[in-house]
Amino acid sequence: MNRFLKWIIGLLAITLVAVSIYSYKNDGLFSKRLSPKKTVSFKVDDIELEVFYNRPSKREREVFGALVPYNQVWRTGANEATTFETNKTLKVGKDSLPAGKYTLWTVPNDTAWNVMFNSKQYSWGVDMEMKPMREPEFDVVSISVPVRKLDSTVEQFTIGFDNSTDNLSLTMAWDNTIIAVPLK
Repeated sequence: MNRFLKWIIGLLAITLVAVSIYSYKNDGLFSKRLSPKKTVSFKVDDIELEVFYNRPSKREREVFGALVPYNQVWRTGANEATTFETNKTLKVGKDSLPAGKYTLWTVPNDTAWNVMFNSKQYSWGVDMEMKPMREPEFDVVSISVPVRKLDSTVEQFTIGFDNSTDNLSLTMAWDNTIIAVPLK
């Protein structure tokens, strides 16, 4: 066997070992993400809204007040910073949110959540110390919304749009908690 062929076989063997080690240490090479990515869109008339986020699961954990501490900024999902995009100016509560792309941040509490639309784009939701990357000086709109308790458990964090009563809202639900941010 010539020298070049031996070199190629050796390189392939090293690559196979490296891929095997990586796969073993990372729960499989093609394993499903623990917090899968999700994009939610809403279109009616000339309004187009979109939210991109990652969906963490409850997995028998205590969520609010534990995994997601009360009275602290949360990246509103997992992994990358959650984004909210609108093609038209919206009314969020009593404030005006210009057309554009925003990162979405929350401060959960047991009775109300503060929801912030931040104009700065962050590549990730937290820094190396697991602290939220949000910079409050870039908040465009901040609104406090009441918490409602659900009768059933929502296993995976879910963001959606509700226009069932012609009163559009951005909803966020997880565990036995749901909030609704009014949009016009």
